[in-house]
Amino acid sequence: MDLRKLKTLIDLVQNSGISELEISEGEEKIRIAKQVAYAPTTTMVSMPMGGQQQMGNGGHFPQGFAPTPAEEVLPAVPEGHVMKAPMVGTFYRSGSPGAPAFVEVGKTVKLGETLCIIEAMKLMNEIEADADGVIKSILVENGQPVEFDQPLFVIG
Repeated sequence: MDLRKLKTLIDLVQNSGISELEISEGEEKIRIAKQVAYAPTTTMVSMPMGGQQQMGNGGHFPQGFAPTPAEEVLPAVPEGHVMKAPMVGTFYRSGSPGAPAFVEVGKTVKLGETLCIIEAMKLMNEIEADADGVIKSILVENGQPVEFDQPLFVIG
């Protein structure tokens, strides 16, 4: 099956309401299934600040190593348009190892400009900007796995 045809079928599944597509063409058979990614839930526990705090095993936290309140742990995300991953895969900032990154923080981008690559099922998918603006933040590290709808960039 032609690679362009395969990419078109993957895009069709991603952009439609269907969750699975199976096609047979002669001896070849292909099945494309969309995975729904669920964000893991995290429970934050805040403890009052004090000199030393009791741990469950009867020990103490050393001075300066007491847990901090949840409000201080959450990182600030810059304001702007959040561009999210259109698929599950591995995030790459450049087209090949050693090549310069497609974008850096502070770069002005236009709608349709390539921002990164997400490798999915051994296919390299160029991810294009869905808005004009300036890259305010890159939220994913090079080579890191990403989930569907995970924030990748903040464009301001």
